[in-house]
Amino acid sequence: MSQESALSADAPAHGEVKPNAELARDRGFVAHVVTQFLGAFNDNVFKQILLLMFVAIPTANGDADMQWVATFFFALPFILFSGFAGYLSDRHSKRRVIIASKLAEVGVMAIGMGGFIIYGQTGLTMGLVICLAAILFLMGAQSAFFGPGKYGILPEMMKPHLLPAANGFVLMTTFLAIIFGTALAGELLQSLRNQLWIAGLVCVGIGLAGTATSCMLRPVRPAFPKLKLNISHFGIPREVRSYLKNDRPLFHAIVVSSLFWMAASLVVMTVNAFGKEQLGLDNRWTARLNASVSIGIAAGSFIAGTISKSRFHTGVMKTGAWGLAICLVLLAPPGWNSEHLLGFRLSIVALIALGMFTGMFAVPLQVFIQTSPPQEIRGRTLATQNLLNWIGIMLSAAIYVATGRLLDLVGLPPSMVFATTALIMGSIALFYRPVDANLATGETG
Repeated sequence: MSQESALSADAPAHGEVKPNAELARDRGFVAHVVTQFLGAFNDNVFKQILLLMFVAIPTANGDADMQWVATFFFALPFILFSGFAGYLSDRHSKRRVIIASKLAEVGVMAIGMGGFIIYGQTGLTMGLVICLAAILFLMGAQSAFFGPGKYGILPEMMKPHLLPAANGFVLMTTFLAIIFGTALAGELLQSLRNQLWIAGLVCVGIGLAGTATSCMLRPVRPAFPKLKLNISHFGIPREVRSYLKNDRPLFHAIVVSSLFWMAASLVVMTVNAFGKEQLGLDNRWTARLNASVSIGIAAGSFIAGTISKSRFHTGVMKTGAWGLAICLVLLAPPGWNSEHLLGFRLSIVALIALGMFTGMFAVPLQVFIQTSPPQEIRGRTLATQNLLNWIGIMLSAAIYVATGRLLDLVGLPPSMVFATTALIMGSIALFYRPVDANLATGETG
């Protein structure tokens, strides 16, 4: 009997114990949530500080928005290492891979603290920009190895009927971490200025705490301990390519996931430019704009997990896709007598709604991708998803640069990049047609 079948047989009858109550009593799941929370918090404190610094980098031709550089260097290691990371997460215990990744996070944050010490002495020189971009590359590499284990361990620890609630809770707490991390980044950059090494020290401490909680994860066996390493594991493995050829719904879901993350990356960069350049906000308030998106995502993730229960609920996901497209259209136009059609306060409302629909879209999609592949290739399948997601994110850097230059030529503000993102999400809403499925039984329709 497969692990999934065994878990399904052991699952309590629906109504005996509410999923959220069952999850709260699971120490391994709580450790996973805390580990993921601390990792997301740490990443977003550090990365958002750099994104805000890169919005206006002094050059010979004036200040230049170089957020695309940060996005590119953070995305690149996911493309280079995701395949190998998936191999490791199937060949070894996912718990072991997670702990090793968290130890690497501590080292990367220590190097980042060194970069901030240099910043305090020299300011933001072009040489330091290159150094900080290299640190972002290391952060991305650590996250690339963390990802397949982080997502792949849930189906191995949890009963199938608990996965929607578990994913909703993980995503909700992850984006709570993003709220706090993004907001704190703006506060730290605004208040510490030339003493950013203190922020680096905080990040090292958070990394140590996350390493400690990762050690509390429930042990799981390697999915495929005799898996041999071959050259295909550095890209998309043969076994995954073969499986995806026969499982078109899963293939389509992974492609949609890549497009979604391309759109999400565009939104993050656009919100930063929108706040600082179009609304004239400082780092603190610009960070709060991004945090407002995360507030909505936390709420939307909880809604999606609650409504979906034990199903892959396409109605929730479709609502999320259309809601995203509509919110992005509302955020795009400039105003007639002001910087923006909605202004600051209504933009906050629209960004919270945008986040809510993001959570409603992302939770069902991730649950479907997690539960569809068989256990022996799950880690490599999730690594393939990770690889394609980050190809999408890297492409978003090119789209952001090209769109920004076009807008400069025609005299339109940064918010119009939201219109490009609306086209991506509108296409997904129109053309992606998944089918409902019961995760406990595997029945569709």
